[in-house]
Amino acid sequence: MASLNPYGKLNEAEQERLVARRKTRRRITIIALSSMVLVAVVVAAAVSVTQTRDNGSKKQPTMSTSLKASCATTLYPDSCYTSLSPLMKSRNVTPQDLYKLSLQVSIDELSRASTTFLENAVKSLNITDKKALAAIDSCHELCFLALDHLNDSISAAGLHDLRTWLSAAGTYQQTCIDELHAASDLLSSLAEEHLRNSTEFTSNSLAFVTAAEESIDALGGIGRRRLMSASPAEWLSFRDRRLLQTPSEKLKFDAVVAKDGSGDHKTIAAALKKVPEKSKKRFVIYVKKGVYVENVKIEKKMWNVMMVGDGKDATIVSGGLNFVDGTPTFQTATFGTYTLQLLNLSVTGKGFIARDMGFVNTAGANKHQAVALMSTADQSVFYRCKMDAYQDTLYSHSNRQFYRECDIYGTVDFIFGNSAVVIQNCNIMPKLPMKGQQNTLTAQGKIDPNQNTGISIQNCVIRPAANLSGVNNFLGRPWKNYSTTVFLQNKMEGFIDPQGWLPWVGTSAPDTIFYVEYGNWGPGAVTKKRVNWKGLKLNLDAKQVNKFTVDKFVNRDKWIKDTGVTYKSGL
Repeated sequence: MASLNPYGKLNEAEQERLVARRKTRRRITIIALSSMVLVAVVVAAAVSVTQTRDNGSKKQPTMSTSLKASCATTLYPDSCYTSLSPLMKSRNVTPQDLYKLSLQVSIDELSRASTTFLENAVKSLNITDKKALAAIDSCHELCFLALDHLNDSISAAGLHDLRTWLSAAGTYQQTCIDELHAASDLLSSLAEEHLRNSTEFTSNSLAFVTAAEESIDALGGIGRRRLMSASPAEWLSFRDRRLLQTPSEKLKFDAVVAKDGSGDHKTIAAALKKVPEKSKKRFVIYVKKGVYVENVKIEKKMWNVMMVGDGKDATIVSGGLNFVDGTPTFQTATFGTYTLQLLNLSVTGKGFIARDMGFVNTAGANKHQAVALMSTADQSVFYRCKMDAYQDTLYSHSNRQFYRECDIYGTVDFIFGNSAVVIQNCNIMPKLPMKGQQNTLTAQGKIDPNQNTGISIQNCVIRPAANLSGVNNFLGRPWKNYSTTVFLQNKMEGFIDPQGWLPWVGTSAPDTIFYVEYGNWGPGAVTKKRVNWKGLKLNLDAKQVNKFTVDKFVNRDKWIKDTGVTYKSGL
């Protein structure tokens, strides 16, 4: 199993440290079951009440009592109370004020902690190891991404947007720790020490938003779209709908890339220099057929970029960065929706769309983690694309994502990450792994029960890409303690192991995972011999699994419809 244990993922010690938190989570769940209680808690915590008298005799709850009641709904009630109580001096604190205070505490702490940690790591420790330096570089970028999402969350937005961005901010911080864990035990310990408060404060802010959203949903969704008296931003326009429906030869492009010189540019990097900063208008790049091997990055300020190719097997972005040769997993992607210097193509910009393109990592199975495509861009769409590698092919890292009619190839954990993602009407095809390895389709990395993240795979065909005789093939394994993965209405061929799921360590899985199989068919979908895990749900009804369909899970504001991509909204 050593060959199946990539960097920084869940280990037994980590599980033991989190056992105590499960009791707290059970208590939180009991509170969450009653939407009216949640509303009362949020309101009570948000309204500062001094010890005034009611009718001359009864005392109202103090501000301290109200704050403690609100903090009791978080995973870290002690840090919640100690960080917020010195700031709550007003007699009239609204729910918005409480949320903003908690968020400002998170921003201030992460700013301080990341600066202190990175200075200590680079200067005080005199680090020269290339792998460690690359991990520090990743961590630096991840902390900035986390701060960006926290700052976005302090502005006016809908509850679901806020919950998404706070979930992503927590994921970025955890990825920083994971990257350093793979490079150096000392760096990992330092990161956990310096980022402990910021990760807890981020989790506390997320808990407040989650309580509010779940309460409003329970009351029929009244006011769900508004928290700070503003509606969510519109992502995509009618023009985008036409872009994805129109054949390439009839489209009007802002830039054309062609290796043979027949376009405006010979490289994708050159075309990206023409993208305006933070533009609300779609910038469309046509990448003609060919194999493009280049280091490209799409900066965070490059919004609404769309790339259109000549087909998933005709327009190929290819690279070979990998973990074994010293590149952190977060930086190995051939094509990624984030900003790092070492990647073949990296994108952070909002609203990214790719159509008719292939993304390949050529490192090979013996190089272990080698990502073909990574996305951190919120509300990103990949339509009729191909992702091809071995271990860790598709890194669906964070935020909201949708994949339709794509081909996804790989071996170990080849669909992984902690985004809210729906993969629909795709072909998921395990390849032949290295000798001694076992194939696992998914490894979902949810770290906080309040995150609105998970992998939802619906209406896909799951079949082998090679002769896998003698290879064990599993639907997934739990990367983190709240790993959430749902298989809905897929065709599964008979190569899937009857047990279905593989433990990360030991012989079982944390009780806190949430794995679902519903409505699947084919010889691989038979569940009679599935593992006996508390977190594996095999008998949920349609109403229970519906929350993992497109409209409920990632498309509450109907942004996918505006792209023009065909999709199934429910079951």
